[in-house]
Amino acid sequence: MSTRIRRSAIAGIIAAIALALMLPASAARAYEAETVKDAGSIVGIVKFGGSPPAPKPVEISKDRDVCGAMQHYDESLVVDAGGGIANAVVSIPTIARGAPLVPLKDVKFDQKNCDYTPHVLAFPVGSTVDIINSDGILHSVRTESKRNPALDMAQPAFKRVIVVAPLEYPELIDVSCDAHNWMHGWWFVAGNPYYAVTDGKGAFTIKDVPPGSYTLEVWQEKLGTQTRKVTVEPGRAITVDFTMALK
Repeated sequence: MSTRIRRSAIAGIIAAIALALMLPASAARAYEAETVKDAGSIVGIVKFGGSPPAPKPVEISKDRDVCGAMQHYDESLVVDAGGGIANAVVSIPTIARGAPLVPLKDVKFDQKNCDYTPHVLAFPVGSTVDIINSDGILHSVRTESKRNPALDMAQPAFKRVIVVAPLEYPELIDVSCDAHNWMHGWWFVAGNPYYAVTDGKGAFTIKDVPPGSYTLEVWQEKLGTQTRKVTVEPGRAITVDFTMALK
């Protein structure tokens, strides 16, 4: 593994640990479902402070006939021309009650062109994950999980889909491939339905939020976390933007 990729992975793990340590005791309490009246929403953009960094090519060191069919770039920090940061997770980690949290059964995490798609996958607790091998070569999935069972399993071509048992605890999970050292992704297992992953322009929307005051949090694997106090008014949308920068 190159020094650059190793440093990026280490930085991401440190950020994930820091996020876990920042969660107050209230985040561990059981989330309660209720009928939400006069729900509001939170919209915004997560932006990069400064000039957008140039995409960094990644060296393909194995299975070049499949993995080398296209240029790969380091996905630990993806910023568009307008400064929007992709793949950041925005959430309300300590909300106690709200819309029902419904586990999903069709969550897909694909290994395609020797990259993880999506790079950051977010889903509610209790969901199952289909790990797909679209490349037809040997992959080997490893997760750095603290609360849910960790994975360490080979996925040869004949095992096109491996179904991961329901993940029952909220946490941020680092995912890597032991067979291809540039492959890296994240799973955000949410303890409530109030979360979003920013799109390619850094935009996000969190809907059906009960009126009230909350702490809104954004996490990005290379830039760490930020929080913001917000108040959601009945039936209204509020705009909350974040600006994140390299330390």
